Amino acid sequence: MRTTLSIREELLEEVKTLSGVKTKKEAVERALEEFIRRRRAKRLIDLEGKIELSLTLGGLIERRRKDVPDR
Repeated sequence: MRTTLSIREELLEEVKTLSGVKTKKEAVERALEEFIRRRRAKRLIDLEGKIELSLTLGGLIERRRKDVPDR
């Protein structure tokens, strides 16, 4: 998708430097991906203590073996 944006050059350059990407497009995509990853992680952290899980570690492993028998 083609879009015209006005982004401060120093922000793009810092993203390029920190991430190791070469182009402005890659820098914007990397920044968006990182933003999404961090927000999803925060949502999971916010759920801590709010969901009751009745599985034990052994039960979870056994369940995974049934779902994916080659593991």
